[in-house]
Formats: sequence, C-alpha cells, structure tokens
Amino acid sequence: MRVLGIDLGERRVGLAISDVSRTLARPLATVDVNGPDDALDRVVAAIDRLAGEDDGLDAIVVGLPRRLDGSTTEATDRTTAFVGALRGRTPIPVTTADERLTSREAESRLALRERDWRRRKKKLDAAAAAVILQDYLDRSGYATDFTAED
Repeated sequence: MRVLGIDLGERRVGLAISDVSRTLARPLATVDVNGPDDALDRVVAAIDRLAGEDDGLDAIVVGLPRRLDGSTTEATDRTTAFVGALRGRTPIPVTTADERLTSREAESRLALRERDWRRRKKKLDAAAAAVILQDYLDRSGYATDFTAED
C-alpha cells in the first residue's frame, strides 16, 4: 500500500504519494485552501479518494515545521493541531516528519527543470511534500537495499 505525504501551508497544501513498494515519492497535487478547516476538509477528501483506489493508502506523514535549531514556531503549533484533527477524521495512521529545508530543496530541484518562477511556485508545495515523504520512506527502511556484494 501507499503512503501520503503532506506539506501544510496557510494558503496551500502540497500532497505527494509513494509507489506501492514505498520506494519512491512523487508530487501529487497542490490544493489551495481558505483556512485550517478548509485544509482539513480537502485533505480528508483526498485521503478518502486515495484510500478507495486499488493501491490503497495505509499511512500518512505530515511535515512538521521547526526552526533550524529545532525550536518550535507558530507553524509548528498549527501543524500539530491539524495532525490531531486529522487523526480524528481518518482511521489511517498519521505521523509527522521533520520538514526543515524541504521547501528549499524542492525549489532547487524544480529550478533545474523549470525556469519560470511562477510555474515553479505552483508546483512547490507538492514538490516539498514529495521531499518530506521521500525522506520519511528512506528513514523508515521500507525500500529494499539493492547494494551489490563484492
């Protein structure tokens, strides 16, 4: 089954999805939202849709913002509240993952393929969600290690 990655923002929410082997993450969508309740409703609708597909969905990871020194911010509190509300609306396990510098990494990856910053901006949140999800997948050890033996 697949894993959904979420990059929560005040105006946009980025979504990313893994393949069924939990090896690769890819950007899925960027959703424009009007506040925390709208974000929750739209994310729950996406979760329901994805969970109903043949490949299913059995885990959700939400990027947790922190300062570079690890301290919390207002965005950390908003995200923690969102995660709590999300857990109350879905039976699928929800966890958090550190999202420090993921938007910067996503921006640099997008810049390699897309010169127009306006187009990059539209894709940035979903790309950041993919970075968060890929980091989670890599750290979780779901992917098989294909190192060659000498």
